[in-house]
Amino acid sequence: MRTPLIAGNWKMYKTIGEATALVRDLLAELGPLTDREAIVCPPFTALAAVAPLVAGSALGLGAQNLYPEAQGAFTGEVSPVMLTDVGCRYVIVGHSERRHYFSESDALVNRKLRAALAHGLHPIVCVGESKPQRDAGQAEPIVTAQVRAALVEVPPDRMPDVVIAYEPIWAIGTGDTATPADAQAMHAAIRATLAELYGSEIATAVRIQYGGSVKPDNIDELMAQPDIDGALVGGASLQAASFLRIIQYR
Repeated sequence: MRTPLIAGNWKMYKTIGEATALVRDLLAELGPLTDREAIVCPPFTALAAVAPLVAGSALGLGAQNLYPEAQGAFTGEVSPVMLTDVGCRYVIVGHSERRHYFSESDALVNRKLRAALAHGLHPIVCVGESKPQRDAGQAEPIVTAQVRAALVEVPPDRMPDVVIAYEPIWAIGTGDTATPADAQAMHAAIRATLAELYGSEIATAVRIQYGGSVKPDNIDELMAQPDIDGALVGGASLQAASFLRIIQYR
């Protein structure tokens, strides 16, 4: 059985004080989690302050990005070694905002994913299509091509450490959400692609999240789909009440 993963991507929100206050509010109400995982991904500046608060709790820690080298003259970048040192277990790679605003290529996303694995991090690799691509009937080939490109040279034995997040670009921060049926269809296509690459046993073990305007009022129906193994949550993870309801989906 795949353990569902609910991840809060805080993007460029929350000062250190705001981040620690939010984590304290989450932990005050969260309680133990036995059949699911939950993590928060604060901005880099808040990681060191949040890490001791979540240590030993039901809430895990992730980062929003990394650079695929352990160290070096890469001004402004953060390495996988730095992330593990501060207490991260997960890292988001290839988010559509990184691909769009910072021109991250499929090849760079692949390097980041492999660097994360090499340093003991669980990469959450994002894939998704734009509205014009979906309207043109290209959604599935676009997304499955991104999956294939992200996993170049990733050996089968590392795949259980990889999480794939399907985030249709047109649904991120817009209030629009893929219908549960549409989301399930794309998740099934991604899992079929994994089966082609690695075989059905590994494909069955890999967790595939849905992201894109996930909210308290749609999480239950999304999580009822057989191939949706969690959620990558943006705006709704910035408030304790809404993120707790998503973590505690029924």
